[in-house]
Amino acid sequence: MVEPSHSNTIVGWREWVSLPGVGVPWIKAKVDTGARTSSLHAFDIVEFRRRKKHFVRFGLHPWQDTDEDAVVVEFPIHDRRAVRSSSGHTEVRIVVLLEVVLRGHPVQAEVTLTNRDEMGFRMLIGREALRQGFVVDAARSFTGGRAPHRIRRRNRGR
Repeated sequence: MVEPSHSNTIVGWREWVSLPGVGVPWIKAKVDTGARTSSLHAFDIVEFRRRKKHFVRFGLHPWQDTDEDAVVVEFPIHDRRAVRSSSGHTEVRIVVLLEVVLRGHPVQAEVTLTNRDEMGFRMLIGREALRQGFVVDAARSFTGGRAPHRIRRRNRGR
């Protein structure tokens, strides 16, 4: 695990984050201390090999309720994990390592890929990422500020 470069940065139960390695400057994420790993909305997940290494290609819709600004990315597969959803259903998910910028602080996070179309947030930030120097105040939201108005409208499908 990466040692935190910051200590006890307060985050709310939901935050706007960026994923620079994916080319997504804004995505609304739920901060979930009940989840061990982070999770990201992914579709059209395809595994392949390149020079004897396992990779995954997937699409990402950064906005809720719309497929605008979809991004297609490729990453090496870091791991596979059995994950139990909030409904109690268990599925094996691909894990990739992503840089997540939360409140201006970059952290490396293990992120599982799954279809989150029916969920309220396209991304979930779990305990392993939060352990890198964050404290959650469940009574607060968007402690790092809000995305610009045009981005928030786009996230609502407008």
